[in-house]
Amino acid sequence: MGSSSWENWQLKAKEHLMEPFYILTINLLNLLLPLSFLLLARISCAQYLLTVISYPAEPLLSSSILFSLFLNTNPALLYILVSTVSIATLIHSLTGKLTILSESPGKSYQPRLYTAWILLCTLQVCVGLGIEGSIAAGVDGASFGIEKSLISRVIFFLGLHETMLLWFRTAVKPVVDDACFGVGVSMREERWVDRVAIAMSLGGLWWWRLRDEVESLVVVPEARKEMLMSVGVADFVGWWLYYLTVTTGMVRVVKASLWLAMIFLCTRVRMNNAGDSCEDDNDDDDKV
Repeated sequence: MGSSSWENWQLKAKEHLMEPFYILTINLLNLLLPLSFLLLARISCAQYLLTVISYPAEPLLSSSILFSLFLNTNPALLYILVSTVSIATLIHSLTGKLTILSESPGKSYQPRLYTAWILLCTLQVCVGLGIEGSIAAGVDGASFGIEKSLISRVIFFLGLHETMLLWFRTAVKPVVDDACFGVGVSMREERWVDRVAIAMSLGGLWWWRLRDEVESLVVVPEARKEMLMSVGVADFVGWWLYYLTVTTGMVRVVKASLWLAMIFLCTRVRMNNAGDSCEDDNDDDDKV
């Protein structure tokens, strides 16, 4: 009896000690997705500067071997990964039925877990090398001085948050659960604290850097078009990713508005029914 109590206490203590590590890990890995948007914005800005401005951008960018290597090799893979997650999020927002990496237990879970590991590791390498190279090269996507409206920024933020949630559920959570708890058969349930942590981490990154730099994905293609320059595939994909995320945010706003409208309508119907029942009772009393 005493041995069983001691083992239970050890398990609870281990779980409480692992909880902060778990939350920190999911936050860091979740930030890979918004950091990917930040990196894509910096890549778009760097390519524009290399094309248009001969000084001081070209010597500065060419001095960073790591960023030059990244510009020539990794962007295509990064665009594919981010596009896949963004498209899946939009489809999931519209239908509510798409799950790339299902959380169902059993033998079929293992291939999905391996896929999540591959996606996570690939994105981490791409973002890590790209961000480090952009910092070394001194690339800043906020140098254009053009800002979108507040509504556009809010809708993009909502869409990015929705994309981040899908990324968490399909890639980050299975990997972290497997690494921390060895969950090969049963999955750890999603909790409200996980959602709060995701929203806070995204909000912090958004306020610090993302809100000023991510708009380069839209500004650069528009600037190229105004200067009668050809818009490359990378610029078009960045522009498309931005508005794809905005569309996801708009879907979320419409769904929330419909939900509120349904609640308001149901409340009015109940109030009217209650009023009608009271009037019927009063009429019955008068007849008596």
